[in-house]
Amino acid sequence: MSAAQSLPFDRATVRHRRDRAAATLAEADFLLAHVREALEERLADVNRQFSRIAVIGAGDGSIARMLTGRYDPDLLVQVDLSEAMARGAKGPTILTLVGDEEALPLAEASFDLIVAPLTLHTVNDLPGALIQMRRALVPDGLLIAAMLTGETVAPLRDALGRAEIDTVGGISPRVSPMADLRDLGGLLQRAGLALPVADKDTVSVRYSSPLRLLHDLRAMGESNALTERRRVFLRRDTLMRAMEILAQDYADEDGKVPIPFDIAFLHGWAPSPEQQQPLRPGSAKMRLADALKTAEHPLRDDENH
Repeated sequence: MSAAQSLPFDRATVRHRRDRAAATLAEADFLLAHVREALEERLADVNRQFSRIAVIGAGDGSIARMLTGRYDPDLLVQVDLSEAMARGAKGPTILTLVGDEEALPLAEASFDLIVAPLTLHTVNDLPGALIQMRRALVPDGLLIAAMLTGETVAPLRDALGRAEIDTVGGISPRVSPMADLRDLGGLLQRAGLALPVADKDTVSVRYSSPLRLLHDLRAMGESNALTERRRVFLRRDTLMRAMEILAQDYADEDGKVPIPFDIAFLHGWAPSPEQQQPLRPGSAKMRLADALKTAEHPLRDDENH
C-alpha cells in the first residue's frame, strides 16, 4: 500500500467535490450560515480589533464578507483547496488564494485572526494544519475553527452499512469518520496554542425525504472522499434499502427523519508573554481547604489502596 493509499482522505477527491459544489452551495448553505452566525456571536465576545485576517475555506465568501464588515481589516486573505470555490468567493477588497490546508501558503507571524470554517474535518494531518495556522499567527493572535465532528449524519452511516449487508453481503466505508470533541482540545495544545477551548453545537435537520440528505451533502461538497471508498456508484437496491431503513428506524412522529450535524468550535491563541499565565506550583497564598471552609485530611500511605 502506498503512503497516499494509507491516508484516510483522498485529497484530490476532496478538491473535486468542492469544485463541483462551487455551483451548488447555495442549495444547501444552512451549515455555513449557522457557522457564520456562531462565529459572529463568538467574536462579539472578544474585545479586540483584528486588522490582518485569513479565512481557511472560502466557501461562498460570506464569512470573509462578514469579517470585512465587522473589522474593515487592512488585509483579508481567503484560502481554498478548490480553484472554482476560490474564484466564486472573490471580493473587491479580499485576496483569494488556491491552497491546501495541509500546506498553507501563509507567511509566519502574518495574521492576528485566522478563521477556518468547515474544512478541517477532511484533512489527513489535523495537528499539522493547526500547527501551520498557529505559526501564521502573530503572538496573541486568535484561531477559531469550525469542523464537523461527533455524531454527524450517524443515522446515514448506520443505514448505508446495514443496507450494504442486506443487498451485497458486505460493507464499505461510505461516511467519513469524525473526530471526537474530547480529543480536539488536546490537539490545540499539541499545536502550541494557548488557552485552548473546544465546544460543540448540534444542528438537527428534519428531512421529509431522506434522499434530500444525499442531495444536500453533494451540494455542500461533503460526499464520500475516503481513500478506501468503493469506486463504483452506489447500487440502486442498496440506496433504496438505506432510505427504507432511515424512514423505518429514524423517522419522528411526523414522519420526518432528523439528521444531526455536530459542529465543533475550536478556539486558541498564539502564545504571548502578555497572556495570563498559570501560577507556579506551590505559589498559592491560600490553602484550598481554607477557601472552601473545610477540614484538610492528608492522604493515607496504605499499600492496600
